[in-house]
Amino acid sequence: MKNILFSNQKRSKTIDKLAKEEFDLVVIGGGITGGGIALDAASRGLKVALVEKNDFASGTSSKSTKLIHGGLRYLKQFDFWLVKEVGSERAIVHKLAPHLVLPEKMLLPLIENGSYGKWLTSIGLKVYDILAQVTGDDKRKMLEKKEALKLEPLLPKKILKGAGYYAEYRTDDARLTIENIKTSLQFGAQALNYAAVEDFEYTEDKISAVKVKDTLSGQDFAIKTKYVISAAGPWVDELRTVNNSKKGKRLHLTKGVHLVFPKEKLPVKQSVYFDIPDGRMMFAIPRGKVTYVGTTDTNFNLDKDNVRTDLADAIYLLSAVNNMFPKINLEMKDIVSSWAGLRPLIHEEGKSASELSRKDEIFTSETGLISIAGGKLTGYRKMAERVVDRIAKKLEEEYNTKLKDCYTDNIPLTGNVDFRKFKHVKKYIAEIYDRISPEGFTEHDAWFLVTNYGKQTEVVLQKYGSLNDTDKYIRMAKAELHFGIDYEMVQNPLDFFIRRTGRLYFDIESVRTLMEPILEEFKDNYGADASQLLLWKEELEKQLDDHSNFSMNRV
Repeated sequence: MKNILFSNQKRSKTIDKLAKEEFDLVVIGGGITGGGIALDAASRGLKVALVEKNDFASGTSSKSTKLIHGGLRYLKQFDFWLVKEVGSERAIVHKLAPHLVLPEKMLLPLIENGSYGKWLTSIGLKVYDILAQVTGDDKRKMLEKKEALKLEPLLPKKILKGAGYYAEYRTDDARLTIENIKTSLQFGAQALNYAAVEDFEYTEDKISAVKVKDTLSGQDFAIKTKYVISAAGPWVDELRTVNNSKKGKRLHLTKGVHLVFPKEKLPVKQSVYFDIPDGRMMFAIPRGKVTYVGTTDTNFNLDKDNVRTDLADAIYLLSAVNNMFPKINLEMKDIVSSWAGLRPLIHEEGKSASELSRKDEIFTSETGLISIAGGKLTGYRKMAERVVDRIAKKLEEEYNTKLKDCYTDNIPLTGNVDFRKFKHVKKYIAEIYDRISPEGFTEHDAWFLVTNYGKQTEVVLQKYGSLNDTDKYIRMAKAELHFGIDYEMVQNPLDFFIRRTGRLYFDIESVRTLMEPILEEFKDNYGADASQLLLWKEELEKQLDDHSNFSMNRV
């Protein structure tokens, strides 16, 4: 799909449009659910506005396990409907963005006194394949101990009995979100980050406008609209409170934490889904230069705008990894980065955090506020379809207007070329490597560009060719930044380092190296003064500390 300019230069025009025109639908929340809703609604012909109080994907949607997976553990809860839906969605989302949603074989070790026995695992994975309509080489295999150790030599020989071997997909959740939002622009949607919803206006006791503050300029404006969907994730109940409609079911927030290690410190050869001593399961996933592990699942009742990994989280995950991979002996000093995010689940009395359903639910207030919460990253497209179907029904009843049926399963996301099989993505990575290797770039650099930007890598490389920095990595980072500023509404260095490139999580040292030249580039492009640059630098340094320092005396 053609790239549409989505930049700060158009911000004032976007705000002017939002303030002056009437929309069919305002979507509150720029995470994966909100992005999916904007694309679904706009592609069906609705006039859509999306607003996000911080950056796109800055909440839950940049802090998941980054897997498009079927939720094998939900078979243990007999949640067959959820497994079937999200299992089937994996192949669809892979088709829409094969550069972002990459096949990832998963190894499930069977150990003495573990959560899964050989017979139950075999049956469970078979059911998983049937529900998710898995075909070909992706169908599950049961491995003997020797075969499992060949695939992953770090597994514990003494207690290993065999393994299940099955197919999942890995993604970058924040990039999947931004590409959904950018694709919605192709269908006329308007989207704005750093735009906080503060209240609603009502006509005859029904919401008729959404009051918004542009947090960058301080400007207040109202967006007139027929309908409003809140996809604000952990903040859904706050908006229900503003709307005086928080009654009945409520959110139950749980915290999930992931730790990142250099690949040489945790050199797993492939992804592993393994038992931990308290009966839960955990992932270890190799990605580029690092391996990350997670996740925790604990109740959270603190500041939703300040969720971070604490010492107890780090100790818990370290212990779990060392228990499954006894040859490794990871220590606190081996952690290079981390992230912590919230899951906005639906509260159920008497159930622990791990027992709560991952199903989504929709709440509709008497004033017309439609809220959606719960669900999984993998199921975002179906969640969007369900909630937009409600709008479609209302439109037909109230305005005698009939919408198209959902067809987002056939709308490729921006960055996609005709990659019908993963081998074509590999071919494109190889092509990019051939083009950049004379400059001294590595195969990893080519992989990074293509799995972030897909075919949009061409725009990045074109910009790279127009710059003249002597350091090739600074030059390439600046080219990526220009792409982010022009086409992805990057407003500050955190947007760039965390959500558009994932560097803070997966290449944290590069953030330290690139900080000064990227700040200088912001100065040149945004006219930032010394005080603004200092604020950005201090915030970056704080984020570096928050994501990598777990000492007991950290403030």
